[in-house]
Amino acid sequence: MADMAYREVYTMNPVEARKRLIRTFQETGNISETARRWHTSPQVVRKWLRRYREEGEEGLRDRSRRPHHSPRQTPPEVEQQVLEARRATNYGRERLALYLKRERGISISPYTIRHILRRHGVTKQSKHSYQSIYPARWAWSEETPFALMQVDAKDILDKKALGTTLWHHLRQHRLPRYQWTACDGRTRLRFLAYSHRLNRTNGIAFLILALLWLRTHGVTTKVTFQTDWGEEFGGDNPHRIASLEARFLQPLQGALCRYPKGRKQYNGRVERSHRTDDEEFYRPYLSQAHDTTQFLALAARWVYFYNVERVHLGAGMGGNPPLTVLRELGYTGPDQIALFPPILLDQISTDLLLACDPEGGNDLLAYYISDRGCGKTAV
Repeated sequence: MADMAYREVYTMNPVEARKRLIRTFQETGNISETARRWHTSPQVVRKWLRRYREEGEEGLRDRSRRPHHSPRQTPPEVEQQVLEARRATNYGRERLALYLKRERGISISPYTIRHILRRHGVTKQSKHSYQSIYPARWAWSEETPFALMQVDAKDILDKKALGTTLWHHLRQHRLPRYQWTACDGRTRLRFLAYSHRLNRTNGIAFLILALLWLRTHGVTTKVTFQTDWGEEFGGDNPHRIASLEARFLQPLQGALCRYPKGRKQYNGRVERSHRTDDEEFYRPYLSQAHDTTQFLALAARWVYFYNVERVHLGAGMGGNPPLTVLRELGYTGPDQIALFPPILLDQISTDLLLACDPEGGNDLLAYYISDRGCGKTAV
């Protein structure tokens, strides 16, 4: 017999561990020797030996530890009253306790009500309804290219990511500070744009440009852009988000949704790609750019390499670049779809939004136009 402790076998299969314990006792006929061989106590051996003698192998299975009698458990008829009152009023536990005492003469604590509701799977609905932006979607469940685009804005001016030298270089040469990224959830094909300011005008303009690019290159799929709760993509006001979607995205068969707050894994592919940007683009090449024109030229080369040549080892990629995976999934349009030109949004976003919505765009642009002197802004 291998020198294994009873506890080790128990973690793999409790019933098998007890069977081996019984077999060893049958071989030795000695409780202490059995306990010594299995590195356990004689009390454990006696326990399972007694169960085996009384019930056979069935006695070696785990038993429920629920008490046979619960004198303090709420009577079933009272639980039913609580559930009926909840359905009738939709009150929370505190108000339910007051209601039950006043209307039905039942004295029960709010904490007991909470346990009853939880036991029966009854939970309080959120005060806020985010139906227009939920549910969030997982990239791994999408098989259609461009059905889900994960979108995020990256602050390039990050000393921890760049190091002190490159951080000063970006500031000294006044290179674009913000990167706007749209990453296809299925193929990882990415579109990039840049800006000096972080605001909603640039954010919505980037989404419009991405949609126009896809439509120009023969993609007819409805595109859902999934973002965080940043003001640059509409913030946390569902009515504002619905308005932006209707005015700027729906005419191009686009939609806008949010992932749950604090759940960045929903946008994991675009978040992970930003780390790749730091490791394979900014750190090695940022020092070569001394003005915005040079910076955007380097970014265009990076977009080409990332989408057309770079090996991707993520799920469903098979070590292929995004464009190759896109072709394998049936795309027959031009290869130029992978060469979205990184542009400076600050120079064109106001005109683009006015062109898309000449009557309704003024309120969105007003803050941007009046705040040109600021750095990090959000309308």
